[in-house]
Amino acid sequence: MFPRAVFVHGLYTYSKADQQKRSEEMSEVVIKQRNRQKWLVISILIILVALVVFWAWHTLNTLYQPVDARDKSQIDVIIPAQATAPQIAAILDKEKLIRSQTVFLLYCRRAELDSRLKAGHYRFSRSLSTPQIAELIAQGHVAGISFTVPEGYTIKQIGDLLVKHNICTEEDWKAALWETYDYDFLDGVPVDTKDPLEGFLFPDTYEIEEGNSAIQIVDQMLKNFGKHWDKYSGQAVSQNKSVYETVILASIIEREAMVDGERPLISGVIQNRLRTGMLLQLCPTVLYCIGQPEKVNVSYQDLEVDSPYNTYKYPGLPPGPISCPGDASLAAALNPQASPYFYYVAKGDGTHYFSRTYQEHLQAQRRYSN
Repeated sequence: MFPRAVFVHGLYTYSKADQQKRSEEMSEVVIKQRNRQKWLVISILIILVALVVFWAWHTLNTLYQPVDARDKSQIDVIIPAQATAPQIAAILDKEKLIRSQTVFLLYCRRAELDSRLKAGHYRFSRSLSTPQIAELIAQGHVAGISFTVPEGYTIKQIGDLLVKHNICTEEDWKAALWETYDYDFLDGVPVDTKDPLEGFLFPDTYEIEEGNSAIQIVDQMLKNFGKHWDKYSGQAVSQNKSVYETVILASIIEREAMVDGERPLISGVIQNRLRTGMLLQLCPTVLYCIGQPEKVNVSYQDLEVDSPYNTYKYPGLPPGPISCPGDASLAAALNPQASPYFYYVAKGDGTHYFSRTYQEHLQAQRRYSN
């Protein structure tokens, strides 16, 4: 129904009631329009804030990510004592281990790590994220020092290896070799032997803490030998062989064999010669007594050296081990392969030709020496 209009002097006009009603209707329309505009503005602001928050989160999350997830190479990092969080961030940034110093500091503050970061020698890769690196430093997860002792090394060669890598000094190493260590398997070592620990420093890869002493390192290697010897102690007792005798034999096998499959056969040949009273005539024993285990060719002059370790001159086993044998050689010493062989010659490919007679051995020498 339309409001009534009154014609006055050629114009239509409305009653006061109708005018008020119309005014209220117009006001309601304006309010609705304003409310729509207000909610539109609010909605736009919410969307903008959400976009900003998402952008900030995405950016921060990206800056938390590893610098290079595929780069596993280890980088040594030294964090000095009393270093502050900003100083640590600068060190990490210099090594390109984090994407942003600021983000590192923000994470540390948020995780309450900034006052817990510890000094020390760390080893990180660029595949670690910023939170991972921060957590490791807060935990004081300092890097260990790793070194590998090859099978067949002498204790002198082991010492040279450690000195070369600045793990200990030559003086500390020599002193550590003459310390007293409480292990039952050392009880049979003669008191007058020149190197009482020769043969017992087990070849392996070791992880030690920075600052470990030479004595601690030797003790760790002896402990490792003990763990491996436990597998063979019963077998040695049943064969009436002492630990020391077994280690001497194993140390020779270690220096003679290059192929694991030949170790039991070489062990059998050595024990065939021992059983029949033949001289062992093994070159590694000569090289040991002249202090040149790395030497390739033995000269006639070397063979003339007067030492009980010279098995070209003295019968039986040498008086002590000539190297530190690994697990396979210990096993071979106690499990020789039965065979009719008394001789063998290197073929030049790591394997040996085995012979029954000396004449056959000479023919093999001529064949493989060319």
